[in-house]
Amino acid sequence: MITFEGVTKRYGDDAKSFTALDGIDMTVSRGAITGIIGRSGAGKSTLIRLVNGLEKASSGRVVVDGTEVGQLNDAGLRGLRREVGMIFQHFNLLSSRTAFDNVALPLEIAGLDNVAIKQKVGPLLELVGLGDKSTRYPSELSGGQKQRVGIARALATSPKLLLSDEATSALDPETTQSILALLRQINAELGLTVLLITHEMEVVKTIASHVAVIDKGRIVEQGPTFDVFTAPKHETTRILLASTLGTTLPEWLHSRLKAEHSVGDRILVRLTFFGATAFQPLTARLVSEIGGDVNILAGAIEEIAGEPFGTLVVSYPAAPEVIERANRFYAATGLSNEVLGYVA
Repeated sequence: MITFEGVTKRYGDDAKSFTALDGIDMTVSRGAITGIIGRSGAGKSTLIRLVNGLEKASSGRVVVDGTEVGQLNDAGLRGLRREVGMIFQHFNLLSSRTAFDNVALPLEIAGLDNVAIKQKVGPLLELVGLGDKSTRYPSELSGGQKQRVGIARALATSPKLLLSDEATSALDPETTQSILALLRQINAELGLTVLLITHEMEVVKTIASHVAVIDKGRIVEQGPTFDVFTAPKHETTRILLASTLGTTLPEWLHSRLKAEHSVGDRILVRLTFFGATAFQPLTARLVSEIGGDVNILAGAIEEIAGEPFGTLVVSYPAAPEVIERANRFYAATGLSNEVLGYVA
């Protein structure tokens, strides 16, 4: 649906220019939900604004469904924007218009008559769960309801692509989950391609099938969400995910970790369960293999892009024969493991 080919975006003149995007190469698959994550100022918003022509690339090509955005004139951009819906962090509703009239606005601009508008807006409000709120003004709606109106408005012109610019970051966690569920429903029922930018790792983990990580204007890592989240290769990705996935040791234990072991120490190992190992009783089998002196220190169960993912931190004696038996077990079962260190 979208292709970025060597896209660079600079602001300012040569003497005082700032490069917001630097050689972006990326594709967004048709019908997929793709997330772009990164720190504030990484270039996320600039990237998404190139898709509907709100910004123009300094060099490179942005191609949306076969159309090169940078080559469009004003009329061509208006046509593109009818096919690309957008939802915003702060909703951007007109306070003087009801929910119905906010959704109707792009249809009015497109020149539809009142009968056609009514036939379109009513079902859209029903789709987003606000069929009984059509006469309410934004001041009478909650944050989640306002965002639902914004989503209905973005769908009014029957777009093939939906852009989400930090659409859940102003919402509480429960409301965020309801909005994400709605976006999943829209993606499934309408076959709509969704490109979302966010700094919230939980959002991408919950909804996106594919993800790209942007840092200082460059895509540093991209791929299926499960692969990127469970085996991040770039340091920026690992930092962004540090507080989102896996297990965190308590500080009193973390501070005691040593890189080398002495006689009588215990080894701390993080076990990761996914794919073929997700549903097997491997912890019990590990205890059986190396003996009963195994402690479980921390654990977490996750779901990433609909797939199970779990981690356990265990400790057992750092005796060479015990470690050797454990390593044979890991090799035989394919259980992913990482040595965190040793404690007295």
